[in-house]
Amino acid sequence: MSKKKDNKPAVRSADDAVKCEPCKPAKKTTIGGQALIEGVMMVGPSRTCIAVRKGDGTIHVEEIKQSEKVSHFEKIPFIRGCIRFYKMLVTGTGALMRSADISEEGKPEDETEEEKKPSRLDEFLNRHRNIVVTFAAILGILLSVGLFILLPRLIVDIAAKFIPETITEQYWMSIVLNLAEGILRLTIFLLYLINASRIKDVKRVWQYHGAEHKTIACYEAGEDLTAENVLKYSRFHPRCGTAFMFIVLAISILIYTVIGVFTGTQPMWVNLLIRLGAIPFICGFSYEILRFVGRHDKNAFCRFLCKPGLWLQKFTTAEPDAPIVEVAIASIQAVIPENKEDDVW
Repeated sequence: MSKKKDNKPAVRSADDAVKCEPCKPAKKTTIGGQALIEGVMMVGPSRTCIAVRKGDGTIHVEEIKQSEKVSHFEKIPFIRGCIRFYKMLVTGTGALMRSADISEEGKPEDETEEEKKPSRLDEFLNRHRNIVVTFAAILGILLSVGLFILLPRLIVDIAAKFIPETITEQYWMSIVLNLAEGILRLTIFLLYLINASRIKDVKRVWQYHGAEHKTIACYEAGEDLTAENVLKYSRFHPRCGTAFMFIVLAISILIYTVIGVFTGTQPMWVNLLIRLGAIPFICGFSYEILRFVGRHDKNAFCRFLCKPGLWLQKFTTAEPDAPIVEVAIASIQAVIPENKEDDVW
């Protein structure tokens, strides 16, 4: 369905909005989201919906059908994290592709351009959309694993070849190499975020990411979901996917270092296989930590654990304007459950 763009409400500027102190949260919600191309996806306890600003200025809201069947493994701690992460990645990839199509609808050039016959590739993609989405999600996982997990170890192993064997055979050297690998991994991840945030189109997506956080914070505070109210809140949110990624990288340093103590110096291919094998455990363990920290965010230690993830959101979010916030509001309104207790964290 689509709704016409309402008159823009009078709101504070983005700079003033950051300085405003938000109200104390009335509750913590399980509703989460993802920024899309000119839109936002929100995942509620029973519905998943996207809201996208079309080329003609209207907001298109659409539900993404999800399987209601929940497997037994999705309820088991340390296993459920990997399953939910994969399902969310597939859903998010599909929503991103769908938002790209919707955002092009209604643009002026479409009214004068003659209807073009779809190519065979377009027809194939439309017929096998689920296969394409799954393949794109798996490809994204492989690229992330290669860039942030395997590449740092590969660099460290190559560098270790220039160190005399009398030193590399020492048991403490394995710890040093694993710590160096971890620092390199965090550096690559940080450089990736910093450079991505400088791309104009990516920064636009980051604005929708910021709008998603602000809208959820406003909803958690119990205020009416208006653009003026939403803009008062911070774009930084403790329960964010960016925080999950940082926890994964931090836990990987600890896990790989401990494994290195027991395995010692190994050939390059063995080190790479060890890292691949440990990924499911690292993701599952990180998911449980994120849930625990989110549930006990009043604890001083948990607040300390949140700070790196909040800091990284400086590179993955940007201050939105009122029209962008309107899209995020439309998205969350579509997934809020009738029973207010159904989405309590």
